[in-house]
Amino acid sequence: MASDASTNSLQKPKIQIYSTPNDEVTPFWKEKYEKDAKKYWDIFYKRHQDRFFKDRHYLDKEWGHFFSEAEEKVVLEVGCGAGNTIFPLAATYPALFIHACDFSPRAVDLVKAHKDFNESKMNAFACDITNDDLVNHVPPSSVDIVTMIFVLSAVSPEKMHLVLQNIKKILKPNAYVLFRDYATGDLAQERLTCKDQKISENFFVRGDGTRAFYFSEEYLKNLFQENGFSTEECGVCCKQVENRSREIVMNRRWLQAAFRLNNDNLELSKVVKEPEDGFVVDISEGFAFDMFGISSSRDEIMELKLQDWNFKIKLLSKEFQHTCKSTGLMLWESARLMASVLASNQTIVSGKKVLELGSGCGGICSMIASKTARLVVPTDGDEKALELLNENVTSNLDESLLSKLHVRQLNWGNKEHIESVKKLSDKGFDVIVGTDVTYVAEAIIPLFQTAKELISSSQGDEEGLKPAFILCHIFRRVDEESILSAASCFGFELVDKWPNNTIPENPYRGTINSWFEGRIKEDDIENPALNIMYFHAK
Repeated sequence: MASDASTNSLQKPKIQIYSTPNDEVTPFWKEKYEKDAKKYWDIFYKRHQDRFFKDRHYLDKEWGHFFSEAEEKVVLEVGCGAGNTIFPLAATYPALFIHACDFSPRAVDLVKAHKDFNESKMNAFACDITNDDLVNHVPPSSVDIVTMIFVLSAVSPEKMHLVLQNIKKILKPNAYVLFRDYATGDLAQERLTCKDQKISENFFVRGDGTRAFYFSEEYLKNLFQENGFSTEECGVCCKQVENRSREIVMNRRWLQAAFRLNNDNLELSKVVKEPEDGFVVDISEGFAFDMFGISSSRDEIMELKLQDWNFKIKLLSKEFQHTCKSTGLMLWESARLMASVLASNQTIVSGKKVLELGSGCGGICSMIASKTARLVVPTDGDEKALELLNENVTSNLDESLLSKLHVRQLNWGNKEHIESVKKLSDKGFDVIVGTDVTYVAEAIIPLFQTAKELISSSQGDEEGLKPAFILCHIFRRVDEESILSAASCFGFELVDKWPNNTIPENPYRGTINSWFEGRIKEDDIENPALNIMYFHAK
């Protein structure tokens, strides 16, 4: 069976390390994302300021008939962000009085600091719309129009009714709620579905910790109807965002609706809406292309200190990671832990030939190993990750270390790639390292098959240290038993593990614990879910 698995693996040209679509985040993380929602949005506005969303000058075109009557109106913008709705509204309809609230105090500060903020015509305040009573900031039954533009999607579905009940308190009879938000089938949802970031049905967490719900037309209408609103208009808007120079087209979908606070059952349903020329997508174009993994112009630099190493690592910005299928464009906790271990224990790699599997764009384990290793080969299968990896090693290492570090493309099980790596060390590698490379079941067999082909067949060096395969990871969808089964198929024996060591007594038991003796506290990764497995080839 092992040989059959090996043969089949060799026939596959490429292994994509993507999540399966039906997995949800654990209850712990669901609770954390809910509890820390304000923090994540505050960080979002700290990073982007007022640059992420475009000013919504389309409001007059889309909803002008709700604002155009001669009498003064009172408006409440829920989720005002940096003011991309309220300032265009105020400019177009100067008679309006506008209340504006947001979950993020930092966003409210941006609004108040805007050059067009007018205290006599505007009232901006921080508010958790699911919990804080709006009547503490806005007089009851005083608002003609509430605008909710890409805001309700950030609320847990279980709490959406609380938002609508809160809004009802400050609405006049027959007042309107004008709504625009993400629709099911949007490109961003399709990308999120391919990742391990689903919270519940149609509800996802992005890479930066903010959340997004994708509405169906039926769900949205029912939600408002159950909370005392009738539907005046509701339709799906579709737009293709195009980058002509790259010949890339992205399909965006959102729902646009108007609801009225009354008891009428009259409802006007609309078919899919074809936007007119010039119809605007709210997200700034540059950000939109980056969010879907298309442009590299929004890569960020992460500064990382590990003992006497000071790295500046170029990687995909956190806020765009949720729509990027390549996990290699991020720096995972396991890589930081293993790099810290190597920085404290150069004897693991000193004088040895070292191979890193799935190093991603960071390559920090390989760069630290290069200090004392004889040869270091960081590898990854993703071309974009390799591009950034080459940039990072070049910018962080001096010439003496670069001379013994060689970046290579390696898709596990790919014969051509394996042979290319073998040419760098025809007798194999003394140490193979993999960080967070065990989270897709289909990739485990090719992983160990590739490691078997590339590990040294030596029985040990002069100090009796055998060639080792070291894995550092968090157990996700692949459990320890499955990993050990695959390891055994290709002749690997687990001789030590951390932190819960249940390995039978052997000369190498306790090796990993010795790596942690005397380490600098701030270099440690305080995640109790991290594990290290230490294998020898039989």
